[in-house]
Amino acid sequence: MAFLQVIEPGLQTTIQDAGRIDAQRLGFPASGSVDRAATRLANLLVGNAEGTAVLEFPLVGPTLEFERSTFIALTGAQFKAELNHEVIPMYQCLQVQAGDILKIGPVEKGRIGYLAVAGGIQTEPVLGSRSTTIRLQLGGFHGRALAAGDLIPIKKQTVLTSFYHRQTQAERLPNQEETIKIRLIKGPQWQWFNHLNQQKLVQGTFKVTNQADRMGYRLEGTKLQVPEQNLLSTATVKGALQIPQSGEPIVLMADRQTTGGYPVIAVIATVDLGYFAQCQAGQKIQFELITLEQAQQALNELRQELDQLEQNVLAGKYRPPYGISRVASQRISRLLKR
Repeated sequence: MAFLQVIEPGLQTTIQDAGRIDAQRLGFPASGSVDRAATRLANLLVGNAEGTAVLEFPLVGPTLEFERSTFIALTGAQFKAELNHEVIPMYQCLQVQAGDILKIGPVEKGRIGYLAVAGGIQTEPVLGSRSTTIRLQLGGFHGRALAAGDLIPIKKQTVLTSFYHRQTQAERLPNQEETIKIRLIKGPQWQWFNHLNQQKLVQGTFKVTNQADRMGYRLEGTKLQVPEQNLLSTATVKGALQIPQSGEPIVLMADRQTTGGYPVIAVIATVDLGYFAQCQAGQKIQFELITLEQAQQALNELRQELDQLEQNVLAGKYRPPYGISRVASQRISRLLKR
């Protein structure tokens, strides 16, 4: 077993995987990464299985020292990242050596980044998942965000079957200067809202507030009239738009409670959940209502693209430059540029 040493933890770096979905029936939040496509791509880049645990970091990334050689990939939001003071690309598999220091600075575009390490983060699973739920002090690394001095267990990895770098839909990030479109499907209480309020939802403009975290994103802007019906506590889903008494939506995220009492007018289409999660405070949003069939088709298209990339990797179409180290290749590259 090898370790990552945390030099600086970033804003709130946690360990996340696909989440403890089955534990929701016991009342535990699912947790897991908020941008699933970016997480899957990070793992794919370093040869990991889809649900392998990664590091998730919002707005400001961590600084880490590698005890052993391995391979890494950064995906999600655009961060300026440096390996031993040299800027490195995102969405690409990179080899690191023992003693290397990775510094991930403030975000440049988007909100949440991911670091995958070959073999995955090796903390002990809790209820079938390594995901961190901070408010319950559950999973991850002692149930909390990472802190300076932490030693995070990883596998020693000196050989990787393939490298690749290719743009995909998973790299889509919100433009802070524009109003973006987020696709919705009707929620279980859609009919509780009259036609005027349904139109307000799809014709109005909303803005992500500073009250945005792994539990939920509060929006401000167009206000909806809350229906008079009383709603008993009911199961929640990721991406649900709850309408509280204020009339401004709350979008439930990965660490949401398993049940809730606010009516859900709509649910963000799964294909757009990662895109929405990457919104910073102040991002303007307009919603577009689509059918369940359209949402399923769009999600299938994204999955098929990632599935194809995975098959290409497994087939060995992207071969690493064996016999030459990263340091040597950088030196050769600099010589060729002279």
